[in-house]
Amino acid sequence: MSEKTIVKKYDVKTILKEYGIYLALIILVIFFSSVTGGKFQRPQNILNVMRQISMLGIASVGMAFVLLLGGIDLSIGSNITLVNIVASWLMVNAGFNPVIACFVALVMSIAVGFGNGWIIANIKMPPLIVTLASMTILEGIAYMICNGVPIFGFPKWFEVIGQGYAGPIPIPVIIMIVILAIGAFILNETYFGRYFYAVGGNEEASALSGINVKRVKYLAYTLSGFFAGIAGIVMLSRTMSGQALAGKGFEFDVLTAVVLGGVSINGGSGRISNVVAGILILGVLSNGMVLMDLSQYTQMVLKGAVLMAAVGFDCLQKAKKSKHS
Repeated sequence: MSEKTIVKKYDVKTILKEYGIYLALIILVIFFSSVTGGKFQRPQNILNVMRQISMLGIASVGMAFVLLLGGIDLSIGSNITLVNIVASWLMVNAGFNPVIACFVALVMSIAVGFGNGWIIANIKMPPLIVTLASMTILEGIAYMICNGVPIFGFPKWFEVIGQGYAGPIPIPVIIMIVILAIGAFILNETYFGRYFYAVGGNEEASALSGINVKRVKYLAYTLSGFFAGIAGIVMLSRTMSGQALAGKGFEFDVLTAVVLGGVSINGGSGRISNVVAGILILGVLSNGMVLMDLSQYTQMVLKGAVLMAAVGFDCLQKAKKSKHS
């Protein structure tokens, strides 16, 4: 390999493109460390940030799969809410063992994801409309079950999932790391992962090459439902209360984290390793704004601006590639 090739491969532009997300994370950490009077970098606060982003990280894997296909899943937040309410109701009102109650709620969440995928693949409805409708339906069902009233009264040991520790590490963080590792393995080491990239890059060409596009969509949305269900169970264990607003707006945080992590909204490109950085950035940003005592509305504005900037950057990158191709 010539020296010229090496320079080209590792020039500043390439490095910024590959690792710019991590540079942004470092800058954000330094900024909040300096403006919060040392509060941000305290070990307890760092652990708190990690625990807060655990549910976001779990659900982000499913959203990443869906976006890689060129789709979207806006039902994630409502799916989390429904899992909260169903598992709570089964434990408290029906007397189910918490393990069985969570299993039933998780199966229901998987079924919701599969249903979204089936409709999108077979009826050819836009993913935005399908999952928006699902979001509304699931939210309504959750309210019907609990009448808007929180459900609580779980066994004390159930809080271990969301509040427990394995040594110094919170259990939700361990669950998140395992899920992220599974997501990376699926994308990098299985033919399903290659199919996600292929279908997102060119659905028609994928079908002509023998890929069963419908099954790929079933799988992606089913996994999205599965990971949303796990996030919902972790959230329920953390709050120890089933609430009708548990996952309200959560899908937009997930979408922001994944797009910020470099997964293209147009499909076909993205990596779990960069999604991790996007999750951390959103977690650091949220925690830092709270420590700075910014109002909830200011936080909403900034998060919306981050999402718009991330999507705008993705669109500019796509336009640039189209221009040079």
